[in-house]
Formats: sequence, structure tokens, C-alpha cells
Amino acid sequence: MKEKEYFVQREVLDEIRLDEVAQKGTWSVKPTLGERVKESLRCSGPRLKHILLSWIPVLGWLPRYSFRENAIGDLISGCSVGIMHLPQGMAYALLASLRPVFGLYTSLYPVLVYFIFGTSRHISIGTFAVISIMIGSVTERLAPDSNFIVNGTNGTEIVNLDERDAYRVQIACSLTVLAGIFQILLGVVRFGFVVTYLSEPLVRGYTTGSACHVCVSQLKYLFGVAPSRFTGPLSLIYTLVDLCKLLPQTKLPELVVSLVALSVLIVVKEVNACYRQKLPLPIPIELIVIIAATIITHFCGLTDKYYIDVVGEIPSGLKAPRAPDATLFSKVLGDAFAVAIVGYAINISLGKTFALKHGYKVDSNQELVALGLSNTVGGFFQCYSVTSSLSRSLVQESTGGKTQVAGLISSIIVLITVLKIGSLFEDLPKAVLSTIVFVNLKGMFKQFMDVPSLWKTNKVDLLVWLVTFTSTILLNLDLGLAVSIGFSMLTVIFRTQLPHYSILGNVPGTDLYLDTEKYKEAKEIPGIKIFRSSTTIYYTNAEMYLEVLQEKSGIEIGKLLTAKKKQQAKQKRKQEKEKKKAKKEEKKQLETAGFFSESIPKSRLFVTVHDAVLHILNKLGQKDFMLVSQAFMNDCSLHS
Repeated sequence: MKEKEYFVQREVLDEIRLDEVAQKGTWSVKPTLGERVKESLRCSGPRLKHILLSWIPVLGWLPRYSFRENAIGDLISGCSVGIMHLPQGMAYALLASLRPVFGLYTSLYPVLVYFIFGTSRHISIGTFAVISIMIGSVTERLAPDSNFIVNGTNGTEIVNLDERDAYRVQIACSLTVLAGIFQILLGVVRFGFVVTYLSEPLVRGYTTGSACHVCVSQLKYLFGVAPSRFTGPLSLIYTLVDLCKLLPQTKLPELVVSLVALSVLIVVKEVNACYRQKLPLPIPIELIVIIAATIITHFCGLTDKYYIDVVGEIPSGLKAPRAPDATLFSKVLGDAFAVAIVGYAINISLGKTFALKHGYKVDSNQELVALGLSNTVGGFFQCYSVTSSLSRSLVQESTGGKTQVAGLISSIIVLITVLKIGSLFEDLPKAVLSTIVFVNLKGMFKQFMDVPSLWKTNKVDLLVWLVTFTSTILLNLDLGLAVSIGFSMLTVIFRTQLPHYSILGNVPGTDLYLDTEKYKEAKEIPGIKIFRSSTTIYYTNAEMYLEVLQEKSGIEIGKLLTAKKKQQAKQKRKQEKEKKKAKKEEKKQLETAGFFSESIPKSRLFVTVHDAVLHILNKLGQKDFMLVSQAFMNDCSLHS
């Protein structure tokens, strides 16, 4: 079969010529600043309705709530998540160095606020391990045990636990309110895109490093020891070394309780995972374990016999709202901003994941406002900072939850617990709560599998993950986050400075064009060079782009420009030479044409005659000139 040949010819267009041919528009479809201000100040019924629905989403979806389609699923899902809130709330409160009842408060008020202002239908707002450990690092730093030592009986020094815990609650509430204010402000100014600078490898590396901090912080409850508290860089390493030194002092009863509870939790959670398609509801093993542990500890007298550390007093009822201590804001400013950013990053990533799966949209700016209001309002009711939990969100979605009504139902279960049955858990061993924390870290520790995956796909992202994880482990949570964000921004700069350049060739038999250096079958089209850059061109990489373009294409642009200038100069000289030649020919024609010619235009007749007269005047005397001029006048009269 004879191959067909094609010849395409078109004008080579520069930018100016392209604008002319394509008729580039100079108008603007965007409203001017004055128009936007005028529109924002305009008040009408539809506009007021739109504002209310955008800022308070519950007014939009709750009136259209379908009981037939959603009620049963939301009820089952809400009960399941509410049962999870109870053990996780109490356990994560220990991470924040607070009493367990404050974890229950945190599982109540923020959930109600998010029900009104949130846009995600499937995430479960409440306590979360990473945020809890970040709060705990601040409360322990500003309210260490050494600041509350008092003289006890027999001349001994003891820690005033009531005073210490009360001050830690003030610190946590102040930090939470400030973090909420940051989130609200960022949401109001439409700054939700800021989370895009926290890449997925950064968030996953940071949460994995935070999980290691959580793990180490809970070891003291498992072994029943009291290590020294360390702050600043390498504090995790120092704490781990101190724990190893205290292992000979391990309390065997607490270790036994921890191992039994841990074994039961692991086995039943694996059963839940294996048979999740067959089980109508996951087995609430966490709630079963804390109930069983409380009953056994209470009726067997384990606290008196073996001195097992228990939760202690859990007051019944709700406390009146109280304003946070504003004098603490300056001390927790940086920590509050870090908590605000990390909490929002976790929240929006989970929200967008479920929204993509179920086909609806999550408003990133409204999520900032909703999370900020949850934290701000919660801070007044002695709650600490919240975000969404992966484990609870997965349960809420898998058990049939369709809307945030499931969150409302879960908060009702927590409310009943706080009002009526919370005091029944006073004999719950802290070691059991720590095992619940350990088991729920499984998902975050599985993120170590990102390392081999990123090694195969993107080594720059792998480097971000490793640097984030290492800095979080070694430099603590606050400095680790700052270093990881700085390093991530540097990688963005380096990616624009060191992009991938390639020459593309056609794969025979297809319309695909691939890198000729990577693919053997990709062949260049004769006479055509297709040059590709992986990034846009701007002033920092323009010179590099030019150098690589010359190297890849084999074209020396400098020589081309020199040759072009020579050609232009040669053409200019030729034009000037032709112009001079034309002037000479014109002058010669004027001299040989005579005084009159019908071909001479009337506009030039006077000039020609005048030049001729002057010439004659120079050649003849005055007398001869008078004779010639008389003859000239007679001749003119005859022609006229």
C-alpha cells in the first residue's frame, strides 16, 4: 500500500499577529471592583436567602430530608458512632492531659455545631489522636506537675491534681477558641485554598509521626510507670529512653490488664474487618471492653488490692459555659495556628474523599467556618479542639449514614451518658483506655506502606514524606510541622527550577506522542521538533528553558539571531541602493523630457517651467532673455 504524503503550509504567527488573526478581545467579563461592592451591599429577598443557605447549610437540606430513604440508615449509623464516641472520647482526653469527662464534652457540643454549619454528610467530628496529642503537648508545657507541688503529710511533696487539671482545662479551652477564631477568619476571607499547600504526603507523614508520639505517650499507662516529662527537640527520644530505664519498675497488674484488653480488642477488630460485609453492625468491642473492665475492677477491688490507676471522678451533668482566659492567647498563638491548619487539613481531606465517592460537593471555605465555629463554641463549654476521625467516619458511612443527622443522634447518646451514666465509669482503668488508643492507631501506622509506594511513583513526594516524618519525630509536633511545610514549599520551587524537558515522537500506528529518550518506539517526525516542558515558563527558569531547547533540538538560537541580523542589514542596504537608483533615474528623466509634455501633471507644470526659465537666465544676457521670453509667451498662447 502506497503511503500518503501530506504537505501543510500556513503562516508562521508571532504573538502580535496571532492576536490580530484570532481577534483577541480587550473586554473583561469580570465585574469591576465598584460593581462587586455595589452588589455586595444590595439587599433583596433572593440574595438574603442565598446568604443564609450558604452560611447555614442545614436550612437547605434539612427541610428536604427524606425520612423514608435516610432515617433508618442515619439512626443505625448514629448509634454506632455514638457508642464509639464514648471510649474514644475518654481515651483521647488522656492524650490531651485532661480528665476523661472533657473528652465526652468534646464529643457532644462540637458535633451539634457541625450539624448546623457543616457541608460533609459522612465525616464524624470529635476527638482525634493527632489533635489530642498536640493539645496535650501544650497543656503539659504550660502546666507541668512541678508548678503544682504542695507539702503533704509527713513532710512529703505531692502534686495538687485538682488545681493542675483546672489550669490545664483553661489552657486547652483558650487554645481551642483561638484555633477556632483562626479558622473562622480564614473561611470568611475565602482562604480555604491554603490547605492545598499541605500536600497529601506531608499530611500522611505528619500524622504517622504524630502516631508515634501518641504511642510513646501511652506506654506509661500500659506499664504503670511515671517517666519524666521532656520538652523541645528530641523529647520523644528522651521519653523513650526514660521509659526503658523504668521498665524494671513495671506494675504487673496493670501490664496484665493492658495485655488482656489489647488482645481482645485486636482479635475482635480483625473479626469486624474480615466479616464487615456479613455483619449488620460492627461489634462495639471498645464499649464492651470498658464496661467489662469497669465491672471487674469495681467488684474485684483491683484498685485497693493492686493500686491500679483508674479514671476517677466523672461528674454528672453539664457545666455552664465559661469564657476562656484571654491572657493565655499570647502563649498559645503559634500552637493554635498549627492546630487550626492540621485539624482543617485532616477534615477537608476526609470530607472530599467521601464527597467524591458519593457524588456531592464539599465547600472548603464553609468547612473552615464550620470547624472554626465548632472549636470556638466548644471552647466556651470546656471542650478542646476537634477534627474528623477516620475510624468513626468509616463506621458512619459503612453502617448506612446518609446525612449529618447521624452525628446528631451520636451526640444524643453522648449527652445521655454525660447526664446519667458517666459516673459509672469511675473505676475504669486508664490502662484500658490506653489500649483503645493503641488499637485505633493501626490505620495511621499502615501509612508506613506509603514509603514503597512513593518510591515507585514519585521520589520527590517520598522525600517530603520522610522529611516530614523525621522532623515530626525529632523536633516535636510544632517545629516538625513548620520544618515540613518549609521543605514542601522548597520542593515546589525546585520543581519549577528543575523541570523535565523532552523531545516527543510519534508512536507508529497511534496518535500518541511520547518522550523519545524513554520510549524506543517513539520516533521523531522528519523536519519537525516537538519540545515539551513539565512546567510553565517564567523569569526564574526562562534561561534554563532556552539552554535546554537549544541542546535538545540541536538549533543554536544565537547563530540564527546573528544570521537574521546580517540578512536584515543586507536587505536594508539593498533597499537603500534601489532607492538611490530610483532617484537618479527620475532626475535624468526630468532633464531629458523637455519643458512641456502632456504626460507632466498640471501640478508640476509651473515647477518645470520655472526651473527652465532660471536655467535660460543663467545662460543668456538680459537682452537675449527678453527676446526668448517674448517668443515663449507667444508659444504659450498658441498651446492654450
